[in-house]
Amino acid sequence: MSRAGKIAVIGAGFYGSTTAMRLAEYDIFETVVLTDVLEGKAEGLALDMNQSRPVQKFETQIVGQTTGLDGSGYEAISGSKIVVITAGLPRKPGMSRMDLIETNAKIVRQVSENVAKHAKDAVVIVVSNPLDEMTALAQIATGFPKNRVMGQAGMLDTARFTNFVAEKTGSPVGEVKTLTLGSHGETMVPVPSKSSVKGKALSDVLSKEDIDALVERTRNGGAEVVALLKTGSAYYAPSAAAAQMAKAVALNSGEVMPVCAWVDGEFGISGVYLGVEAEIGSQGINKVVETTLTPDELAALKTAAEAVRAKQADVKDL
Repeated sequence: MSRAGKIAVIGAGFYGSTTAMRLAEYDIFETVVLTDVLEGKAEGLALDMNQSRPVQKFETQIVGQTTGLDGSGYEAISGSKIVVITAGLPRKPGMSRMDLIETNAKIVRQVSENVAKHAKDAVVIVVSNPLDEMTALAQIATGFPKNRVMGQAGMLDTARFTNFVAEKTGSPVGEVKTLTLGSHGETMVPVPSKSSVKGKALSDVLSKEDIDALVERTRNGGAEVVALLKTGSAYYAPSAAAAQMAKAVALNSGEVMPVCAWVDGEFGISGVYLGVEAEIGSQGINKVVETTLTPDELAALKTAAEAVRAKQADVKDL
């Protein structure tokens, strides 16, 4: 197995630590750096993860590092090719992602400024909520080219849609294809016209009422988990999605994935970070893929763009 480079995960909560573990188990990196502001947390988790290497048979080393609000400790991420930002507060029951915007904006800005200082050539993958707004803020705060800053949302939302369809139809998840675009929130746009079960169009397998119900459940997928957990938010599925995006960057795979990317003319939409399909490579977003949508789906995507545009404009002052 060939291993190369360093990847950093900022934030060692459930999401960040699970992402770091998945990345290490890929065994394609020399080093995974995990950081956190709580003293000793990242170091302790890294020690535990490293002790799983003989069992799981991977050689990637995990390095834990405590960081300070003054920027101390961030030298550990120096030279990272990819940085995954998970830092921020999770949702609690009854909270929307937007309820986190002011608190998490301060955290994401501070993290992003330190990423720019210590990992100036990195591709940044943002997962902090509210996702679309925090992705825009990370790009502003790093000053990186827009193609090198993207957000993880569509991969997760598509996975949720796929899982719900598989459960409803009794099908293996590997035989279900779905797609979710738009925002990571109320204006999420699940795309039934691009969804199928065993090669058959979703509309040929399920009734409109069933599809509508699954679309709505997908939009509320995160809130459903939060309501059940009561003390945190989802991290297994989200970390799987973020890790796959990072792997696509590391391997320069050219894989097309639904992500939060800068849209500038595609779909008749300009100047906004939005959930779309994009080709992923070593420099982040190679290009946005203009998926063919129905008129209603395209209208919903444009509505999502306008909904997040105003909030993204506001984050520059947060």
